[in-house]
Amino acid sequence: MIAYIIGKVAHKDPTLTILEANGIGYEIHVSLYTSTALPKLGESFKLHTYQHIREDAHVLYGFGNPDEKELFLDLISVSGIGPNTALTMLSTLSPAELRQAILMENIKAIQSIKGIGGKTAQRVILELRDKMKKAGIMAQADMPSYRMSANPIRDEALAALVTLGIPKPAAEKSLDTILKREGEDLSVEQLIRLALK
Repeated sequence: MIAYIIGKVAHKDPTLTILEANGIGYEIHVSLYTSTALPKLGESFKLHTYQHIREDAHVLYGFGNPDEKELFLDLISVSGIGPNTALTMLSTLSPAELRQAILMENIKAIQSIKGIGGKTAQRVILELRDKMKKAGIMAQADMPSYRMSANPIRDEALAALVTLGIPKPAAEKSLDTILKREGEDLSVEQLIRLALK
């Protein structure tokens, strides 16, 4: 297994990067959370990796820190969640937000993630809540409540803005300001247009 790769960023997309190490380019799938942490092209970076081996492919998944990788491994241990679904979950909510949703049994927040239905959300909570509590991870009451209310339109707009190259913290701040000012009844397109002004 490849535990991590340190190399220069040769290519980056919102969900994929290529790290060049010792003349080899490693194609690595990343979450939007990790993607925003990647430096400019040509700069060196360390990605903690998980290698998923299937009959038809060997796929590398990369994470900006060991904490995100650990949560990814927890997620794929849940029946019905594969690596791509786990990566989608980590692209929609940050590791801290996802852990909070699990610990607070917030089915709505987890269900708002594309491809996650009610039963899968319940299974994630059931299988991971106690494991996290045993590891000493506690729910924090001071987590932002707007995130836990799970606004899929905001999440979709955020993903689009990050794809357009806007840093995630700046995009989040802009979207939250617009939603406070304009209300929650905007479409994804309207929200993106207002954020780009």
